[in-house]
Amino acid sequence: MASVRKPVIVRKFSRDWCAGYARLSFGQDGAELEILDTAGKVLHIGWETVKWVCYVRDFSASYLDQSNPERLLHKRFTVRPRTAGLWLRMTLTDGDELEGLAANDRSLVEGAGLLLTPPDMRSNTQRIYVPRQAIQTLEVVSLIGAPGRKRAGGTAEEQPELFPGETGTV
Repeated sequence: MASVRKPVIVRKFSRDWCAGYARLSFGQDGAELEILDTAGKVLHIGWETVKWVCYVRDFSASYLDQSNPERLLHKRFTVRPRTAGLWLRMTLTDGDELEGLAANDRSLVEGAGLLLTPPDMRSNTQRIYVPRQAIQTLEVVSLIGAPGRKRAGGTAEEQPELFPGETGTV
């Protein structure tokens, strides 16, 4: 059974961060983000101060680095991603650049932010939620298709012959 709250690390534009548990749909349309911190206190953080929310595997004290608790070592893809989706590159309002893979659906144009798969899947961060007000510029780098899909078009039997009635003699 899935948990109602997921472990997150919230990074603010002021460079400080907090770790806690957020609901799966944490009220992106609301004025503030509500998380339950590791001490059991409910924190209310205004969306205008949030740079990103990272869904992490865990945040035990042995794993957390005070300067980079999300362990986002790679913010850009080094090679073309293999997973299907939209490869996005964005510049945040503080000038920081971030790349990620987003689902090719209506969530790109609707909603209060973007949910991305980070470039380094081996890091502590599994997904990144970036609020729309934190994005200064957004660029679609590429559309990555699903592997094994056949393209639309006819098969060899449906194609007409180029020179009907001629035989293969030359």
